[in-house]
Amino acid sequence: MTHTIHIRRGPRPRLLDLYCCAGGAGKGYERAGFAVTGVDICPRPNYPFTFRQGNALTVLAELIASGEISAYSAIHASPPCQGKCALTVGTNLAMGWGGTHEDLIAPTRELLDASGLPYVIEQPDGKADVRKDVSLCGEMFGLGVLRHRNFELGGWTAQKPRHIPHRGYVRGWRHGVYRDGPYVAAYGDGGGKASVPEMQQAMGITWTDIREELTEAIPPAYSEWLGRALLAHTLTGAVAA
Repeated sequence: MTHTIHIRRGPRPRLLDLYCCAGGAGKGYERAGFAVTGVDICPRPNYPFTFRQGNALTVLAELIASGEISAYSAIHASPPCQGKCALTVGTNLAMGWGGTHEDLIAPTRELLDASGLPYVIEQPDGKADVRKDVSLCGEMFGLGVLRHRNFELGGWTAQKPRHIPHRGYVRGWRHGVYRDGPYVAAYGDGGGKASVPEMQQAMGITWTDIREELTEAIPPAYSEWLGRALLAHTLTGAVAA
């Protein structure tokens, strides 16, 4: 069962933000010019736009079957990424973690293709089943995190930005060695990881102070860049620069 809260309407083209968590991606798309509706299986009271609680795959399938998907111009999806991603496996393999989570990328892509809309699938480094059509890094936007993310673009294309060299290390302990650096580790807890205020400042996310939501979020600067390119495509059909 699903329900809708925080209803917002406007003349902007509408974007569906699947697996939206607290809205890191949604905020960037809103800044780019979209009216955003988020979908997440968990309640997300901090989500700053229209929000619908429910299973993302079920909601998308219902929208396609009913024809209501035609009200949207594009879709962003951030399926749960823990299964076999580099961060989960590399950090936790010795503890028996990683590689055991349900992988929702393939069924999500199948429904996204069925929607007929241009879409974005976001995943961290190490997920071989997502194309690296665009790869973004915090250094490209002058942020205090690196947070490399890959984006598969369905039904549209954009020019890949240049990956700017990093200025140093991510601050914290890793493999028994502590390093200082200009970036904070916006994941986990302890071991020199960033505090909640540090994560908020580093990623440009101010509307939630829940650690779990921050550690799952992408910086809005990423999706604002993508959103501007996607909006140019939806308006003109051209390859966005």
